[in-house]
Amino acid sequence: MVVPSLKLQDLIEEIRGAKTQAQEREVIQRECAHIRASFRDGDPLQRHRQLAKLLYVHMLGYPAHFGQMECLKLIASPRFIDKRVGYLGAMLLLDERQDAHLLITNSIKNDLSQGIQAVQGLALCTLSAMGSAEMCRDLATEVERLLLGPSPYVRKKAVLTAVHMIRKVPELSDIFLPVCAKLLHERHHGVLLGTITLITELCERSPAALEHFQKVVPQLVRIFRTLVTTGHTTEHSISGVSDPFLQVQILRLLRILGRNHEESSESMNDLLAQVATNTDTSRNSGSAVLFETVLTIMDIRSAAGLRVLAVNILGRFLLNSDKNIRYVALTSLLRLVQSDHSAVQRHRPTVVECLREPDASLSRRALELSLALVNNSNVRAMIQELQGFLEFCPLDLRADCASGILLAAERFAPTKRWHIDTILRVLTTAGAHVRDDAVANLTQLIGGAQELHAYSVRRLYNALAQDISQQPLVQVAAWCIGEYGDLLLEGSCEETEPLQVEEEEVLALLERVLQSHMSLPATRGYALTALMKLSTRLRGDNKAAILEKMPLVERGGPQVDEEAKESKEAAPVSTDPQASKLLDLLDLLDGTSGDAQQPPPLDPSPEGTLIHLLDLPCAPPALAPIPNLKVFEREGLQLNLSFVRPPGTPALLLITVTATNASEGDVTHFVCQAAVPKSFQLQLQAPSGDTVPAQGGLPMTQLLRILNPNKAPLRLKLRLTYNHFGQSVQEIFEVNNLPVETWQ
Repeated sequence: MVVPSLKLQDLIEEIRGAKTQAQEREVIQRECAHIRASFRDGDPLQRHRQLAKLLYVHMLGYPAHFGQMECLKLIASPRFIDKRVGYLGAMLLLDERQDAHLLITNSIKNDLSQGIQAVQGLALCTLSAMGSAEMCRDLATEVERLLLGPSPYVRKKAVLTAVHMIRKVPELSDIFLPVCAKLLHERHHGVLLGTITLITELCERSPAALEHFQKVVPQLVRIFRTLVTTGHTTEHSISGVSDPFLQVQILRLLRILGRNHEESSESMNDLLAQVATNTDTSRNSGSAVLFETVLTIMDIRSAAGLRVLAVNILGRFLLNSDKNIRYVALTSLLRLVQSDHSAVQRHRPTVVECLREPDASLSRRALELSLALVNNSNVRAMIQELQGFLEFCPLDLRADCASGILLAAERFAPTKRWHIDTILRVLTTAGAHVRDDAVANLTQLIGGAQELHAYSVRRLYNALAQDISQQPLVQVAAWCIGEYGDLLLEGSCEETEPLQVEEEEVLALLERVLQSHMSLPATRGYALTALMKLSTRLRGDNKAAILEKMPLVERGGPQVDEEAKESKEAAPVSTDPQASKLLDLLDLLDGTSGDAQQPPPLDPSPEGTLIHLLDLPCAPPALAPIPNLKVFEREGLQLNLSFVRPPGTPALLLITVTATNASEGDVTHFVCQAAVPKSFQLQLQAPSGDTVPAQGGLPMTQLLRILNPNKAPLRLKLRLTYNHFGQSVQEIFEVNNLPVETWQ
């Protein structure tokens, strides 16, 4: 028995009534067979009904590509009911990836030439939704003609279509420049809003258009002032704010026109001051207008007093009950902290209060801003607040908070003792979340502060006795006890409370570290070294020269290298044979120092043989630097690769992907994915962000770890997806010209 074809409403009801997915697929397959048969029969009266059902099936996610040609037939039909469904089908089923979309160009051109507004609107909507670059070039003159037509309905849709054309083909800017100047006198809300959007797109993509429209800034200021004082139309007012959507769009355009242009900025200063002081922020619409005003003030060459007013507005936003408003205020202040540091500093107490926000996104932004506000004058108070936050902050923020505190303390520490105390508290609170170089930095700091050796070893001993779970803390404590254990036992430190420590207590504590299941191999190595060194500190030993205190190792840098070179050249050469043997032993243990003087050849005596037996493995020689490689560039976005091969792991290659943006617009939703051949192992670390700021802002970085055990030639395939100038971009390419140093 043949089941008749269903009407659209009956089809929807039957699909919704299906109890299982199999029943739904059965209904859809049966109806698609009826639709195909109807298309083959070519009944023109039923074609639009069948296509409407097919579009519903398409929206459910089922294949509907066989209806593409039917869309073209309906668009070419003289009946409006056919054109309506045909254009809708073209917008849903066709895009520029299919060649069939070019076949409707003539139909759209004919419909745009008709005087029927509804048909012209359908054609313009379809062109703005799926028009390719070729279609935009062919139909640009038709759209330009409609921009000055008599119907506001058609003019509004033509403006939006022109925006799409400029995004697709920026070189069409010259066609629409003269028309835009006339449309600025428009009184219709939709047409004026679309015109402002079109001018914004033109200015972002064409320097000539930017220079052209900088001359109309006074006219834009008059439009905005009229909008604020008398209103445009009451039907577009929201919560007492006159047409906030149009206000926001004009402010964005003014921001572009006034950037790096003194005359345009001067023309809009008074208007921005008026809006900043008179806008009601009790509703979201007013807050949106005020926020765009602040962004405009900060981007143009505004007066100093106006910039302070903008920062104060953001400070008031921090007290708003709406989380979204507080978030955008923190984000904006973070952008301004470098250029207007003193103005942002006035709101430091409010920013610190935002650290206690339960919302993770707010507390993260508040943490970033708090770290950016630390300076020489407030370092003690700010670090104290941040350390308090570190104790209760979410786990996903601990690493960022701990690293930020350590960096700020290293940069602004008022005294060495304060610096040591700060690092110790971070290690005690969040030792498992600190950076890898925290241990080396603290040992370097303690070693260089001779007057604090006794204080440091006592503080670390007490911390270790209370908690042996924080591995970085245990490592530093074991190192310090091994170096300065004799000071711990003397008990002569005026800066701490009297503490009597016995040898057995110190040895028992290190034994606990060795036997603990929480101790890492590196931690046990620190503890064993401490025990060996304590054997010379406590009882004396004939190998005391091997295990004596480590010399202070200066940090790398040009100045340090020059000083080391000068001191090495000025040092007298000792002729004492015992001193030479001691120097040889110390050099063997200090294999990582590249500036150490090479010892003379050892004589083949039994004593020399013993020294050879005590030889320790040295660090491998440093590999030659690998040149950077530029792999991608498009519209100001550039991607560079830098390479590092750790000396201790020659099969490992670290690739840092750095994305920079020299264009006028931010690159958002940036995602970089990579693939390598099966003989390699690839690990992608999390990127530093997903936005590459415009005009050479802070670059985005991402680390790739590639293991190449077979030392095979490396091939890398990259996939980039991002949004730029309102367009979604996807690029897939292969990098075959990697330097040979990356794999040989």
